[in-house]
Amino acid sequence: MLRIENLKVKVEEKQILNGLSLEIKPGEVHAVMGPNGSGKSTLAYTLAGHPKYKIQETRNKKQENNKKNGGGMWLDGKRIDDKTPDERANLGLFLAMQYPVAVPGLTALSFLWQIYKNRNEKNSESRGNKVSVIEFRKWLEVQVESLGLDKDLLKRGLNDGFSGGEKKKLEILQMIVSNPKYLVLDEIDSGLDIDALKKIAQTVAVVAKKMKIGVLLITHYSRILKYIKADKIHIMRDGRIVESGDKNLVKRIEKVGYEVTK
Repeated sequence: MLRIENLKVKVEEKQILNGLSLEIKPGEVHAVMGPNGSGKSTLAYTLAGHPKYKIQETRNKKQENNKKNGGGMWLDGKRIDDKTPDERANLGLFLAMQYPVAVPGLTALSFLWQIYKNRNEKNSESRGNKVSVIEFRKWLEVQVESLGLDKDLLKRGLNDGFSGGEKKKLEILQMIVSNPKYLVLDEIDSGLDIDALKKIAQTVAVVAKKMKIGVLLITHYSRILKYIKADKIHIMRDGRIVESGDKNLVKRIEKVGYEVTK
């Protein structure tokens, strides 16, 4: 379970998250919506371990071993507040970013191969079926084709000169390669045409269900929820979740906006 309890976060001395709590079980999809400035992306980057986002300690010494009273973040029972981004990733947390960065000189194939080896090779070796880079590339090209990407992109620098849609699809390809336990999608739908949105959303839905990945889907708009069925919808305002519900909550927001939320 990915558990967030009474999370308070500051960015450059400005309080952004104000006691946010949320639980996501394996295989569940939770959508978080809200107006600009409500703290959605702050939640994503705090989970990933970005050093700019400072968690405010809420526990005292008496509460040190009391998870219910103390604020923080746990992944499958392990507290991750003080863990580095790579340590969180190795525990199974994956963030698909809103604005993926380009890394000229590092090919997408090399990058994905290193991710695969780090996340999967130990298990493969223990079972006596170590995967070669040639076998990995053949498998990867199948995944590339299923996402509607040009396989020649694998030869190019990571996200270097990629279109917005290609960058977002490559994020999902990284997710498949990483084999995570929990996936955070930070406005993955922004800047996508309807075809790219549908392909990405449906891929996430299938992979998450098959691999029982817990998904935290952060979005401004409801259109992606047509292709990914959310188990719960949460509305954020002023750095906390103010209301939770099902698809009927989305329909209400579409009609009257966020101003009616508490």
